Amino acid sequence: MDNGASSYRRFLEGDDSSFVEIIRDYKDGLILYLNGITCNIHTAEEAAEETFYKLVVKKPKYTPKASFKTWLYTIGRNTALDYMRKNSKKNDVSLYECSSFLKDEVDLERSYIKEERKIILHRALNKLKTEHRQVLWLLYFENFTSKECAGIMAKSAHSIEAIAYRAKMALKKQLESEDFVYEEL
Repeated sequence: MDNGASSYRRFLEGDDSSFVEIIRDYKDGLILYLNGITCNIHTAEEAAEETFYKLVVKKPKYTPKASFKTWLYTIGRNTALDYMRKNSKKNDVSLYECSSFLKDEVDLERSYIKEERKIILHRALNKLKTEHRQVLWLLYFENFTSKECAGIMAKSAHSIEAIAYRAKMALKKQLESEDFVYEEL
């Protein structure tokens, strides 16, 4: 049983301090992943907060079919998509308007990723299609397997591998257009 699952089990048994461990271990990565879906760091933070709120209030049952992290990110993704559906009529924001949120995103990236090359990589990722950004983030930054990624995104593992290939090609093209020098992708 991974550490998150162990902490969640202890939380369900009444140990409130174990929930603090879950938030500490997964909050930053979850927010950055959800930011890739929402293109808005504030919305991503709200969706992450709502995800943790659901764990506290609804106490959904975790079954170890997948890792705890996979399960948590799936809940987070569904929460973000629900939020976006509910608010799509209120706040229609185009991808071009999302650039106004870039300053907040860059501030978070700089605290989370300290090397300049990684910041350039993240900016290039933000220019990719949402699905490509999600797959690359889950596979390479969160170290999920294709099977776990497929579970989170509700797709087949074969589909995830095909999307990952196309996403890497798109990222490579984007980086080359910005004269980015890389050793390997």
